Amino acid sequence: MVEEHFDIVNENNEVIGQEVRRIVHKTGLWHQGVHVFLFTSDRRLLVQKRGQSQDTFPNRLDCSVSEHLKVGESYFDGAVRGLCEELGIDGISLTRLVQFKMNYGPNDNEFSELYEGVFDGSSLDADPKEVAGIEYYTIPQLEEMIVSEQALFAPWFIQLIRWYTGKPANMEVLWTQQ
Repeated sequence: MVEEHFDIVNENNEVIGQEVRRIVHKTGLWHQGVHVFLFTSDRRLLVQKRGQSQDTFPNRLDCSVSEHLKVGESYFDGAVRGLCEELGIDGISLTRLVQFKMNYGPNDNEFSELYEGVFDGSSLDADPKEVAGIEYYTIPQLEEMIVSEQALFAPWFIQLIRWYTGKPANMEVLWTQQ
């Protein structure tokens, strides 16, 4: 099996090399990722339950899409690829909301961007290896679930919801849409 490679970046988010995923997550090298919040027209967020085989936080609730970037890939292209690979969705107009850096867990340091789009729900074909389930929630419902610990969440998803709602979040914002 061919190991996945990531671009390694410095403190300025400049690519300085490449390394295999296993080493990146073992040693804490900075790399890049992307997230997408997909909303229905009535503002319910498509939330995925991470697949059982995910190496980090399996079976936890997560963004509509969360992806590592491939070598040489832009954030936007990673978001589009993630929509297609994880959910079988293409042709969605995406808006870049924020670029940030965050520690995602032990030895998992990333520069990431969050995008937002609207999905009509007509053509969803989730990859069962990546996604164990799909649910739709309003942001207030998710906030209540987080506070009351009604469900298990990927830790970065909690931070992104906090940022999205204007609350303090454990992430360093580098750029935001005004």
